[in-house]
Amino acid sequence: MRSPQISNMPKIVYVLLDGIGDLPHPSLNDMTPLEAAFTPNLDALARNGAMGRVISVGKHIAPQSDIAVFNMLGYSFRDGSYVGRGVIESIGSNLDFRDGDLAMRGNFATIDDNLKIIDRRAGRIISKQEAESVCATLRSDIKFSDPDASFAIEPTVAHRVVIRFRHNKVKLSDRITNTDPAYDKVDGMGIAKPTAGNEAVETSRPEEDNPGARIAAEMLNEFTQQTIALLRNHPVNKARVAAGKKPINCILARDSGNRYPSLEPINKMHGIKAGCIVDMPVEVGIAKVLKMAPFAAGGTTDYEQKAQVAARSLKQVDFVYVHIKGPDEFGHDGDARGKKKNIEEIDSRFFGTLLSRLKHDSVIVVSGDHSTPCIKKGHSDDPVPLLVSGNMIKRDGSARFTESSARSGSIGLIMGADVVPTVLRMVGKR
Repeated sequence: MRSPQISNMPKIVYVLLDGIGDLPHPSLNDMTPLEAAFTPNLDALARNGAMGRVISVGKHIAPQSDIAVFNMLGYSFRDGSYVGRGVIESIGSNLDFRDGDLAMRGNFATIDDNLKIIDRRAGRIISKQEAESVCATLRSDIKFSDPDASFAIEPTVAHRVVIRFRHNKVKLSDRITNTDPAYDKVDGMGIAKPTAGNEAVETSRPEEDNPGARIAAEMLNEFTQQTIALLRNHPVNKARVAAGKKPINCILARDSGNRYPSLEPINKMHGIKAGCIVDMPVEVGIAKVLKMAPFAAGGTTDYEQKAQVAARSLKQVDFVYVHIKGPDEFGHDGDARGKKKNIEEIDSRFFGTLLSRLKHDSVIVVSGDHSTPCIKKGHSDDPVPLLVSGNMIKRDGSARFTESSARSGSIGLIMGADVVPTVLRMVGKR
């Protein structure tokens, strides 16, 4: 245990706003969505605390949410030991996975006849029934040329899907390239790549010369080719096209992993009793791996319920991590006004409710897992703002929860893996 648990430590609510960081946008008079938004509750928290900025994973790294969240919870993987997002999402989706399997995260996507990607998320609006129907066809009709090869597939939320490959005789290697051209992998971490909008589905290549990598790449390529063929005239897509929607005619795969993670539980890592409120499979997977106590709090946009549950959970834990979706999706869509409006909704419905329910001696920490600038329509390496607010926190004169206020905050610029230790020091835990 890194530090002894202190029974009288203040209760901490740690909120990560997915993709909150941004850059000035023309549609907002060259302000960021945070700067343009009306956020009286976040601003009140800023006036009662201290701010800083966070590089969630590393300089010049535009991280995906999985590795960013791990870092923001104190796990840096500087030794290159990260298992990959595919494995974490498999765990979060309760998909059968064991060492030697290959797990990948997938996106339902729309492509043209030349394999050019029209929409990486197939319009984003995909019903559970549509996703289940498509996956049922793939499960029954995909046949690998290798009789010892098999796969499992599980749709999760909207355009998201998890795929697990297995071979009866060979341990599959995770050293293969993605078919999704928007992401690369460095030391197991998924990294967003700059895109020009004319990308096509890629062929997976083995990155090492052994049967495990060669067979893994062959399985992924066969899966991709057959998926495209099977979905071309699928009934779901005929109905979607007739309704003016984009077809689900491809799966873009990324972030391969072939081993189950073994990490120090978060309670032991930080000497705290931690719980969490999370929704998405990747976040559920992180919670399971780190052994955080889960608290159910409705769907992704049930902001009042999440705030109420977060406040109640502090009767059982002394640290609750809350991951809030919303801002990231508007960033990916390039919708700065939509992101501003979503931030205002979160401020009113989540933070307004939370502030009315918490005791006066609680500490609220607010940050993001990464930046998703609307002008870039993707994750970036820009730092995210950090706020630590509470009556015991020395105020630094911050007036608003914005990127610009964060630049002059007393906490300074820190790394994601240092956020939780820094907060615990600020509240006298260390």
